[in-house]
Amino acid sequence: MKTIEIEDELYQYIASKTEFIGESASDILRRLLTENAELSAAAVKSNPVAEDTAVTEDPASQHAVVEESENVVQEAKTLTSCQNIFDLINKEELAMERGAVGRFLNILGNLHRVHPKQFSAVLDIRGRDRLYFAQSEADLLATGSSSKPKQIPDSEYWVITNSNTTKKKLMLTDVAQVLGYNNEQAESIRDFL
Repeated sequence: MKTIEIEDELYQYIASKTEFIGESASDILRRLLTENAELSAAAVKSNPVAEDTAVTEDPASQHAVVEESENVVQEAKTLTSCQNIFDLINKEELAMERGAVGRFLNILGNLHRVHPKQFSAVLDIRGRDRLYFAQSEADLLATGSSSKPKQIPDSEYWVITNSNTTKKKLMLTDVAQVLGYNNEQAESIRDFL
């Protein structure tokens, strides 16, 4: 299997087309390309004039393809917070993360992508004597020098990472509940770790 790098908005677009939990990015792309090819073939069959233009190197049709590609990118950029976290999390991608900390940050980053406006509520999640989340590394270091703060991907928020996996799961459950997920959904999010 080959690995490719794509821009975040393209990945989000692909992830938004997930039909079931655990569907890989390769499966999604294969399905989307097959659907597109079937639609194109049906259009050519129903319009004999289209058959002639589909085979030629018509600059106008090439421009239409480029324009369609730009529309896909634009659609990916305009995805809003109405997305579901389960549309973004890819188990295959999580499995490639280095350890629980990588998966933890990935899940938190996806939660932030889906709920950017509500995410500030996580700042209220804390331990007895410790902050778990903050908007700066310094704030977390002030409550404990061994907290190993890491920035949540694509956000202005930081989280402690030196807790054990069980504690990280509890933190994910708390985050999910603060963001409005029910107990069953929160447990599903926690289990991604």
